[in-house]
Amino acid sequence: MALRGPLSRLLRSTMSSCQQNRSQSVAILGAPFSKGQKRRGVEHGPKAIRDAGLVERLSNLDYAVHDFGDLAFKHLEKDEHFMHVPFPRTVGRANQLLSGAVSGAVGAGHTCIMLGGDHSLAIGSVEGHAQQCPDLCLIWVDAHADINTPLTSPSGNLHGQSVAFLLKDLQNKMPEVPGFSWMKPFLSARDLVYIGLRDVDPGEHIILKTLGIQYFSMRDIDRMGIQRVMEVTLDHLLARKQRPIHLSFDIDAFDPSLAPATGTPVNGGLTYREGIYVTEEIHNTGLLSVMDVVEVNPTLGATPEAVEATTSLAVDVIASALGQTREGAHIAFPKIPEPKEDTELRL
Repeated sequence: MALRGPLSRLLRSTMSSCQQNRSQSVAILGAPFSKGQKRRGVEHGPKAIRDAGLVERLSNLDYAVHDFGDLAFKHLEKDEHFMHVPFPRTVGRANQLLSGAVSGAVGAGHTCIMLGGDHSLAIGSVEGHAQQCPDLCLIWVDAHADINTPLTSPSGNLHGQSVAFLLKDLQNKMPEVPGFSWMKPFLSARDLVYIGLRDVDPGEHIILKTLGIQYFSMRDIDRMGIQRVMEVTLDHLLARKQRPIHLSFDIDAFDPSLAPATGTPVNGGLTYREGIYVTEEIHNTGLLSVMDVVEVNPTLGATPEAVEATTSLAVDVIASALGQTREGAHIAFPKIPEPKEDTELRL
């Protein structure tokens, strides 16, 4: 594994303590990685999202945007299955590298945007964030709970087990997976909320119920409305104290009619307005510190239009989380501009 120039400089910079009020400085980290699942192509997600105009959009929101490029992941030639889990060492090493990069970005005072790549990358992203902000809370927006263990996972794919690696509450339920000896679980179940669930495996369901994790399925969203869902979410996570938010957003949380270019689409997902409301409300807290956007797979779009719809949606979600409003006012004016007194009428 190797870091490209800007990333290596970032990690060598002096790290500051975690700040709850994030600056107007954004770090973009690309993580072109696909070994957490079996469908190739998701490693092209970071480039596709950038090509959809991400940097320009964030710059127009008056952010200082630092694009540190993509991490360079090394794929091990010999990486035997652990139980039925494929590529455990490769996934573990990739997440260790990503953890250091996210920690460096947050420590340098940036709000960090991590572009995946598959959702196994959240292991390293959240862990690196926690190095700087150990009291963080996690909002997981996804069609899937991604909380299987190797003992409950039907597929063995690690992108469906990310949360299990993070939770202290599952420490005695997780076998020692090769490649992950560098990390220990650090997150409590009470510090996690799911939004958008609609495809939960049997093992995941018993984990959610046993640990009492707060989650909102699409049925809950239909029943309560997205405004109430966000009120309960933020009250659950922030009522005790204000603390940094890690938002991990899988593009398949949206309905496939909106985000078709993704690996595990599930019908009946978030509407555009619901998804954007989620990110608007998180922005309004002033506590967003790190955001993951994952599972954009441009090779799975049936047409160029399908790919464009998915990547443009990813840009919209990121911009909304960083303050883009639907009222159309993005850059604040201190007052209404007035014409100068010596302005002459030009015919």
